[in-house]
Amino acid sequence: MKKLATLFTESFHEFKCVRTLTIAGMLGAVAIVLGYLTIQIGDYVKIGFSTIVNQMVCYLFGPVTGGIFGGALDILKYLVKPVGGYFPGLTLVPATAGVIYGISYYKKPISLWRVLAAELLVAVICNMGMTTWCLSMITGKGFLALLPVRALKNIIMWPINSLLFYSVGKALEASGMCRFLKMPRCSL
Repeated sequence: MKKLATLFTESFHEFKCVRTLTIAGMLGAVAIVLGYLTIQIGDYVKIGFSTIVNQMVCYLFGPVTGGIFGGALDILKYLVKPVGGYFPGLTLVPATAGVIYGISYYKKPISLWRVLAAELLVAVICNMGMTTWCLSMITGKGFLALLPVRALKNIIMWPINSLLFYSVGKALEASGMCRFLKMPRCSL
């Protein structure tokens, strides 16, 4: 438990650095552009590529920055391209995912098993649980009526999303880009 508290404390210190906010802002712009590459399949299933950027922010700066980044980016994406009405519960989903990714990746090497585990946690807790519950409240359809389609989509996307982030993360690590983005640290 002490390690988790230290992780959040260090991530909070990262969040207070101007360099961190600047890099997160630039990555947010990249995520918004990638958000336009979303593929919509039916009413409730969409495949997007901006989560790779979200995961990279969580990897670089931790769960605090990742959670705030995820929530803020969700609101920003809605302001740039509003689809339907705004529902605050759906903003909690990427914020929670950012915290999960941050806990899983921050100050740890990128490994396939770690990425698979983090992606599975986000798929089950955030995508299948929280998002399906929010969609149930918005549409008035039953949670269990929406769950099979969403579960199938997440089961299919789990290895795909995992391999995408793993390959991009490893490539950025190998190029030295992650090391460049992380330094120099702020001293607080």
